[in-house]
Amino acid sequence: AIGDGDHGVNMLRGFAAIAEAREAICALPLSSALEEMGKLLVMNVGGASGPLYGSLLLAMGRAGAGGNASLAKMLEEGIAAVKKRGRSDRGEKTMLDVLIPVQLAFAQACAEGAAVRDAIERVKRAAREGLESTRPMLATKGRASYLKERSIGHLDPGACSSSLLVHAACDAFLESTKP
Repeated sequence: AIGDGDHGVNMLRGFAAIAEAREAICALPLSSALEEMGKLLVMNVGGASGPLYGSLLLAMGRAGAGGNASLAKMLEEGIAAVKKRGRSDRGEKTMLDVLIPVQLAFAQACAEGAAVRDAIERVKRAAREGLESTRPMLATKGRASYLKERSIGHLDPGACSSSLLVHAACDAFLESTKP
Protein backbone atom coordinates (compact mmCIF):
# COMPACT_ATOMS: atom_id res chain seq x y z
CA ALA A 1 0.00 0.00 0.00
CA ILE A 2 1.12 3.54 -0.61
CA GLY A 3 -1.00 5.29 1.97
CA ASP A 4 -1.84 5.40 5.63
CA GLY A 5 -5.55 4.67 5.22
CA ASP A 6 -6.47 8.34 5.44
CA HIS A 7 -8.14 8.31 2.02
CA GLY A 8 -10.46 5.48 2.99
CA VAL A 9 -11.33 7.07 6.34
CA ASN A 10 -12.10 10.38 4.64
CA MET A 11 -14.20 8.75 1.94
CA LEU A 12 -16.15 6.83 4.57
CA ARG A 13 -16.92 10.08 6.38
CA GLY A 14 -18.11 11.75 3.17
CA PHE A 15 -20.31 8.90 2.06
CA ALA A 16 -21.74 8.50 5.55
CA ALA A 17 -22.90 12.13 5.24
CA ILE A 18 -24.48 11.31 1.87
CA ALA A 19 -26.17 8.23 3.34
CA GLU A 20 -27.54 10.37 6.17
CA ALA A 21 -29.07 12.77 3.63
CA ARG A 22 -30.21 9.98 1.31
CA GLU A 23 -33.95 10.58 1.62
CA ALA A 24 -33.67 14.29 0.81
CA ILE A 25 -31.19 13.65 -2.01
CA CYS A 26 -33.40 10.98 -3.61
CA ALA A 27 -36.27 13.49 -3.78
CA LEU A 28 -34.19 15.85 -5.95
CA PRO A 29 -33.77 15.89 -9.73
CA LEU A 30 -30.51 14.21 -10.80
CA SER A 31 -28.60 17.46 -11.37
CA SER A 32 -29.56 18.83 -7.96
CA ALA A 33 -28.82 15.50 -6.28
CA LEU A 34 -25.33 15.47 -7.79
CA GLU A 35 -24.71 19.02 -6.62
CA GLU A 36 -25.93 18.23 -3.10
CA MET A 37 -23.70 15.16 -2.90
CA GLY A 38 -20.78 17.22 -4.18
CA LYS A 39 -21.33 19.81 -1.45
CA LEU A 40 -21.50 17.10 1.21
CA LEU A 41 -18.23 15.59 0.00
CA VAL A 42 -16.48 18.97 0.02
CA MET A 43 -17.72 19.62 3.57
CA ASN A 44 -17.01 16.16 5.00
CA VAL A 45 -14.03 14.65 3.19
CA GLY A 46 -10.61 15.87 4.24
CA GLY A 47 -7.48 16.12 2.16
CA ALA A 48 -7.61 16.59 -1.59
CA SER A 49 -10.31 13.98 -2.17
CA GLY A 50 -13.20 16.08 -0.86
CA PRO A 51 -12.57 19.00 -3.21
CA LEU A 52 -11.80 16.66 -6.13
CA TYR A 53 -14.85 14.43 -5.79
CA GLY A 54 -16.92 17.46 -4.85
CA SER A 55 -15.79 19.27 -8.00
CA LEU A 56 -16.64 16.20 -10.08
CA LEU A 57 -20.21 15.98 -8.80
CA LEU A 58 -20.84 19.73 -8.64
CA ALA A 59 -19.73 20.17 -12.26
CA MET A 60 -21.77 17.16 -13.38
CA GLY A 61 -24.81 18.61 -11.62
CA ARG A 62 -24.33 22.05 -13.15
CA ALA A 63 -23.90 20.50 -16.61
CA GLY A 64 -27.13 18.56 -16.12
CA ALA A 65 -29.19 21.49 -14.87
CA GLY A 66 -32.24 22.00 -17.05
CA GLY A 67 -32.23 18.36 -18.09
CA ASN A 68 -30.68 19.03 -21.51
CA ALA A 69 -27.22 17.50 -21.03
CA SER A 70 -26.44 13.87 -21.69
CA LEU A 71 -24.73 11.78 -19.05
CA ALA A 72 -21.68 11.67 -21.33
CA LYS A 73 -21.55 15.49 -21.35
CA MET A 74 -22.05 15.61 -17.58
CA LEU A 75 -19.12 13.20 -17.10
CA GLU A 76 -16.99 15.26 -19.48
CA GLU A 77 -17.70 18.45 -17.50
CA GLY A 78 -17.09 16.71 -14.17
CA ILE A 79 -13.75 15.35 -15.33
CA ALA A 80 -12.73 18.77 -16.66
CA ALA A 81 -13.41 20.19 -13.19
CA VAL A 82 -11.25 17.49 -11.55
CA LYS A 83 -8.43 18.17 -14.03
CA LYS A 84 -8.59 21.88 -13.28
CA ARG A 85 -8.88 21.51 -9.49
CA GLY A 86 -6.12 18.88 -9.26
CA ARG A 87 -3.95 20.36 -12.00
CA SER A 88 -3.54 16.82 -13.29
CA ASP A 89 -4.39 14.53 -16.17
CA ARG A 90 -4.42 10.89 -17.15
CA GLY A 91 -1.12 9.09 -16.64
CA GLU A 92 -0.21 10.75 -13.34
CA LYS A 93 -1.45 7.96 -11.03
CA THR A 94 -4.66 9.66 -9.92
CA MET A 95 -8.41 9.17 -10.02
CA LEU A 96 -8.30 10.52 -13.58
CA ASP A 97 -6.66 7.28 -14.71
CA VAL A 98 -10.03 5.67 -14.00
CA LEU A 99 -12.44 8.51 -14.75
CA ILE A 100 -11.11 9.44 -18.20
CA PRO A 101 -11.22 5.88 -19.60
CA VAL A 102 -14.71 5.50 -18.10
CA GLN A 103 -15.91 8.66 -19.82
CA LEU A 104 -14.33 7.64 -23.13
CA ALA A 105 -15.83 4.14 -22.95
CA PHE A 106 -19.26 5.54 -22.15
CA ALA A 107 -19.10 8.14 -24.93
CA GLN A 108 -18.02 5.50 -27.45
CA ALA A 109 -20.76 3.09 -26.35
CA CYS A 110 -23.33 5.87 -26.75
CA ALA A 111 -21.97 6.88 -30.16
CA GLU A 112 -22.23 3.26 -31.30
CA GLY A 113 -25.77 2.92 -29.97
CA ALA A 114 -24.74 0.11 -27.62
CA ALA A 115 -27.37 -1.56 -25.49
CA VAL A 116 -27.48 -0.33 -21.89
CA ARG A 117 -26.01 -3.51 -20.39
CA ASP A 118 -23.20 -3.53 -22.96
CA ALA A 119 -22.43 0.14 -22.27
CA ILE A 120 -22.31 -0.54 -18.53
CA GLU A 121 -20.02 -3.54 -19.00
CA ARG A 122 -17.69 -1.38 -21.11
CA VAL A 123 -17.68 1.30 -18.41
CA LYS A 124 -16.91 -1.21 -15.67
CA ARG A 125 -14.13 -2.77 -17.76
CA ALA A 126 -12.65 0.69 -18.39
CA ALA A 127 -12.72 1.39 -14.65
CA ARG A 128 -10.94 -1.91 -13.85
CA GLU A 129 -8.34 -1.38 -16.56
CA GLY A 130 -7.83 2.26 -15.59
CA LEU A 131 -7.29 1.26 -11.97
CA GLU A 132 -4.82 -1.45 -12.90
CA SER A 133 -2.96 1.01 -15.16
CA THR A 134 -1.91 2.96 -12.06
CA ARG A 135 0.09 0.05 -10.62
CA PRO A 136 3.27 0.54 -12.73
CA MET A 137 3.06 4.34 -12.64
CA LEU A 138 5.21 6.73 -10.66
CA ALA A 139 2.95 8.94 -8.55
CA THR A 140 3.41 12.60 -9.43
CA LYS A 141 0.41 14.07 -7.58
CA GLY A 142 -0.97 13.93 -4.09
CA ARG A 143 0.39 12.27 -0.99
CA ALA A 144 1.55 9.21 -2.95
CA SER A 145 4.02 11.41 -4.85
CA TYR A 146 6.02 11.83 -1.63
CA LEU A 147 7.02 8.16 -1.96
CA LYS A 148 8.62 8.76 -5.36
CA GLU A 149 9.83 5.40 -6.81
CA ARG A 150 8.27 3.45 -3.92
CA SER A 151 4.86 4.37 -5.37
CA ILE A 152 5.57 2.09 -8.35
CA GLY A 153 3.90 -1.30 -8.04
CA HIS A 154 0.94 -0.07 -6.00
CA LEU A 155 -2.55 1.01 -7.00
CA ASP A 156 -3.43 4.66 -6.49
CA PRO A 157 -5.92 5.17 -3.62
CA GLY A 158 -7.94 7.78 -5.55
CA ALA A 159 -8.09 5.49 -8.57
CA CYS A 160 -9.25 2.66 -6.27
CA SER A 161 -12.09 4.72 -4.82
CA SER A 162 -13.05 5.98 -8.29
CA SER A 163 -13.22 2.43 -9.62
CA LEU A 164 -15.32 1.31 -6.65
CA LEU A 165 -17.69 4.26 -7.12
CA VAL A 166 -18.07 3.64 -10.86
CA HIS A 167 -18.84 -0.04 -10.22
CA ALA A 168 -21.33 0.85 -7.47
CA ALA A 169 -23.08 3.42 -9.69
CA CYS A 170 -23.30 0.94 -12.57
CA ASP A 171 -24.63 -1.82 -10.33
CA ALA A 172 -27.16 0.54 -8.72
CA PHE A 173 -28.37 1.64 -12.15
CA LEU A 174 -28.81 -1.96 -13.29
CA GLU A 175 -30.64 -2.80 -10.07
CA SER A 176 -32.97 0.20 -10.48
CA THR A 177 -33.94 -0.85 -14.00
CA LYS A 178 -34.90 -4.42 -13.13
CA PRO A 179 -38.53 -5.18 -13.94
